[in-house]
Parts: sequence; structure tokens; C-alpha cells
Amino acid sequence: MQQLSVVISGFDHYDDVRVNPSYEVPKALAEKGVDGLDDVELAISAVSLPVSFAKAWPTLRETIEATHPNIVIATGLKHAARGVMLERCATNLMDAAKPDVDNMTPRRAPIDPNGPAAYWTRLPLRSILADFTRDGIPATLSSDAGTFVCNSLFYNLLNWASGQDKVLAGFVSFPLINESRHPQHGLPLRHLVTAGADVVRDSVRYYRRPTSGDILIA
Repeated sequence: MQQLSVVISGFDHYDDVRVNPSYEVPKALAEKGVDGLDDVELAISAVSLPVSFAKAWPTLRETIEATHPNIVIATGLKHAARGVMLERCATNLMDAAKPDVDNMTPRRAPIDPNGPAAYWTRLPLRSILADFTRDGIPATLSSDAGTFVCNSLFYNLLNWASGQDKVLAGFVSFPLINESRHPQHGLPLRHLVTAGADVVRDSVRYYRRPTSGDILIA
């Protein structure tokens, strides 16, 4: 049986958000695991990060160095999203309209002055979207993760992954949690946990047997 390690990260408290899906979903996946994977012994580690330009990536990197994962899935929150958003691209830009938890507000500054302008996700977006459709989870592709802490984390993660032999990495943005029977904005937490499990499951399958048909960037 193949042993694989997955790290899934989220963020600590967001201002004016009572229940943060990017905290709850990684925690639930680490506690409950992900079914439907034959011949795989899967270890899932969850880590919650500060909403900080300076501290988010170093905190995630500590967990990565401790667990040596095959797959790293970072998650965040997009307040205005109707459903789950699969992020395609991390850009080399910090441009904050509001301060982070350290009261830092970088404006139009590169994340890495010597780095490339952008990185593409390494997750199998086509197969993930197919599973979302099967499970009735509203979702869409997103061109980028903005220019706040989520994007900075995403860029640093992909920059790290580019130097690894075989590591999948990417970013998923969740909408707000909305437990209404027919929500017009946001999704119930159970649906977001299902979405997170789909992302992990498809990433593991792609890691084991990569095919071009699983990839969807543009």
C-alpha cells in the first residue's frame, strides 16, 4: 500500500466572519480523512495560518518541513464568492487595500523581486471540477487569488514547489458558510467539506497516475 502525505492549510480568524470555512474544512479533513482511495494510506495534516504577509508562508513551510508532503493544498476565503473557486494562477504582486493582522499594507510591491511574474497551479482542475459537478457543488475557475495574503501564500507555495522533484500544490478559495436550505450566496459547511475531500481525492489520484486530461488551466 502506497503511503502519501497531504498538508492542507487554512487561515485563522477573519474580521467580521463568525465561522471561517478555510479553518473548518482543513480541520475536518484531517480529523475524518478522505474515503474512496484504494491502496493508499493517506496522512492529512491541517495547519491554520495567520492572515499575515510576513508569517503565513513561514508557518506553512514549518509544517511542510515537518511532514514532507506529496501534496499541499492551501485554502482561503473569498467573501463575495457564490461557490468554490479553483485558483489557476499566483502572481508576483502584493497590493493590499486593507492591513493584515500585523497592520502591514504593502502597495504594488513584488513578493519576490527576483521571481517570475506568475506561477500556474499544479492541481488537476478538470477532474476536480468534474467531481464538483457530480456532487452538486457550485464552482468556477478563478484567474488569480487577488493581491492580498492568499495570493502571497499561493505564490510562495508554488515557488517552493517548483524546486521539488514531485510535489503537487495549489490554492482553493471557499465562499462564506451559509446554512440556508437554498443559499443564494455561500454554501453549507458540509458541502465545503465534501468539496475539500474532492480536491484531496483527485489530487492523490493525479499524483499516482498523472494524465493530461485531468489538467485545466485556461
